[in-house]
Amino acid sequence: MNRSMRTYFYAVLGGIGGLVAWQISNMLGLSFGPNLYVSEALVGALVGACVGLFIGLTEGAMTLNVVQAAKSGLFSGLLGLVAGAVGLPLSEFFFQTVGAGYLGRALGWALFGMLIGLAQGIFGKSQIWKGMLGGFIGGAVGGLLLEGVRGYLQNPLAGKAFGLVLLGACVGAFISLVEVALGRAWLEVASGKLKGTEFILDKFMQAKGPSILIGSSALKSEIVLPDPDIAPQHAMLTGDGRQFTLKDMSLTGTFINNRRIQQARLGNGHRLRLGNTELVYHEKR
Repeated sequence: MNRSMRTYFYAVLGGIGGLVAWQISNMLGLSFGPNLYVSEALVGALVGACVGLFIGLTEGAMTLNVVQAAKSGLFSGLLGLVAGAVGLPLSEFFFQTVGAGYLGRALGWALFGMLIGLAQGIFGKSQIWKGMLGGFIGGAVGGLLLEGVRGYLQNPLAGKAFGLVLLGACVGAFISLVEVALGRAWLEVASGKLKGTEFILDKFMQAKGPSILIGSSALKSEIVLPDPDIAPQHAMLTGDGRQFTLKDMSLTGTFINNRRIQQARLGNGHRLRLGNTELVYHEKR
């Protein structure tokens, strides 16, 4: 998926998470109760777990990486549960005692979104602070929309449903938007099953940071390309703070601009070939 489609899918899956949370809360008889902080914590935990789970699944689902989807979804769901259990009572506290109005509730939802963004930053390929910033903005915007819709619609159930969908969609969309807007380096798949998919590399560009492996095994590589001619661990990218070095680890070879390499520095626009899959490296200065 290209970067605009990436944001679309983050928003859609985040919205689905909000819808699932609404449905489960209705089945369990949970509701937003003023001044009932235990009720607020239960509702917040449910919303956070559902929205976090679905947003966490997004990156792995887009890249057909089941292992990453499972890991990220579970961790994001657990962090979302904690975020919602803390964020919603906190927002209610601000709303009731400080007189902060909708802004107080938006602050609580912003905290909720920030922790979901933290989970995405840990398991994603962008820097953690970018996921947290996107989640914070998305939680604040979504929280304002949630409270506005609940107040505007006369039907409480419909207001809650629309509000939670908007909240989840905003958190997901802004996490992706910030990562894309501030992204420094990424690989675009130019051919193969994942054609059009883009892998953000920001987290791995820093000097003395972790390297990132490219291969066909979801258990052995961070960037997984479904190509039988690609080794489980085919190549490795290492950053020095400014550039990436690509190192071949395969028997069949890694190519940059049709030239076989053992180790070489990447530059903007370089075309990589691993097996039958081509990728284009992009970077912003």
